[in-house]
Amino acid sequence: MANVTRHPAPLTTAELAALALSLAHLGAGPQSVTARRGLRHAFEHLDLDDDVIATTLSTLTTPLPADVARRARAAAGAITARLVVRLQYHDASGRLTVRDVEPVTCLVHREFWYLVGWCRMRRGIRAFRFDRIVSVEPTDLPARPHLSERYLPFQRRAAA
Repeated sequence: MANVTRHPAPLTTAELAALALSLAHLGAGPQSVTARRGLRHAFEHLDLDDDVIATTLSTLTTPLPADVARRARAAAGAITARLVVRLQYHDASGRLTVRDVEPVTCLVHREFWYLVGWCRMRRGIRAFRFDRIVSVEPTDLPARPHLSERYLPFQRRAAA
């Protein structure tokens, strides 16, 4: 296969999230190694002197554990189908809660993967760490459409 030397425009945050989630679906199979190497090449234009970016890129290009990958696939399916998911989730204090969430996107920040969505219990946008999610169960309830660009909590904001 020929090497391509064109350098495309930088990827948007939403495109990075979609690519990362797609890689999660590959798990640790033979194609995943090549795909993650390709994603690392796509990141070459970024300033890796930034610790947040460097840590996040490392997480993006590391395979998810099998149990986390299953939860990520279930969440991705619900995002595509625009269905509410019921999460069993350990909050930051370790309490197990059940949340109905309108999933919007999945993303990585530093060393953690997150499901970002509208939490019906808290009536607001929340980011749920996948390592704290016990289960993801799609429901038959339709989720309202949300623009993912409005729900990316770790983006740096431009100075006014």
